[in-house]
Amino acid sequence: MVLKPAYEEITMNRSLRAMFGLTAAAATIALAVPAMGGAASASPSPSDINNSSHAHDVAQERSFLFSYTFNDHLKVAGGNFTVDHRVFLVVKFNNGVTKFSRWVVARTHPVTPGGAIYVETTVAAPCYGGSNGYAQAYDEATRTWSPTLPVRICQRID
Repeated sequence: MVLKPAYEEITMNRSLRAMFGLTAAAATIALAVPAMGGAASASPSPSDINNSSHAHDVAQERSFLFSYTFNDHLKVAGGNFTVDHRVFLVVKFNNGVTKFSRWVVARTHPVTPGGAIYVETTVAAPCYGGSNGYAQAYDEATRTWSPTLPVRICQRID
């Protein structure tokens, strides 16, 4: 039997907690819950989950968005939404005026984690200058909004 000095074990435990994002209390609860069975294994309802809830952090990774140009339009995509559930995508000016919105269904994707959305908007792209708007998506199943994504909304001058 090989004995390690106590400081090596403490350092290893800290490293594991940091790597897995666990505290000793969270690890103890996570290990105890399956043993409780019954009601303890029930999933929280979507109304119990919100952006500030710890249950949301455990249940699903935070959704995210990214953008690119496709067919001379702004395309907004994202991941970690609820698979096979509706997601509402909105593109707004910084003053809150909506330029584009659409309901889509998140699907699995070979590259994007969780439920993925890929939406071609009617916003012309590319254009130059700084961000004058943002995109955001609402996951109907978890009732949570993604973080905002700064975007450039092109303005036609005729």
